[in-house]
Amino acid sequence: MSLLEKEPVKRVEKYLREFDANLNIISLDTSARTAIEAASSLKCEVGAIVKSLLFKTENSFTLFLVAGDKKASLNKIKKSLNIKDASMASADEVKNTTGFTIGGVSPIGHLNKINVYIDNSLKRFDNLYAAAGHPNCVFKIDFAKLQKITNGLVNDITE
Repeated sequence: MSLLEKEPVKRVEKYLREFDANLNIISLDTSARTAIEAASSLKCEVGAIVKSLLFKTENSFTLFLVAGDKKASLNKIKKSLNIKDASMASADEVKNTTGFTIGGVSPIGHLNKINVYIDNSLKRFDNLYAAAGHPNCVFKIDFAKLQKITNGLVNDITE
């Protein structure tokens, strides 16, 4: 079975196609599990890789899209959500909430409705690359389309 035939990848592809028929999934021969691996595989800057980080935020989960060369700031996350506590979701929580395994978590096509925040540092790139449901699959998108397809709120959420 090719990577593009896997259920999580097909879910992302369907979401992409419904949004913009020109957006395609790129299947890589090399891993894009980490931002550094993805940047190396795609020959782009690490910051152009969109990390999808799921946080447990009091009674729910929130997805934060962060540039590959940045770290999410817990203090800024708590402040932007006006909450007292937040923590990274466990691997099981990520899988159960998004339908993706860590390393392939896409900003779109989740099993459950998740609020999305996008770090404003991603604006500095013309092209961004985000996971597409598998560690070897990504899609290319610009900042405006990323914001529109995720319905994400743009904020300063990195250190």
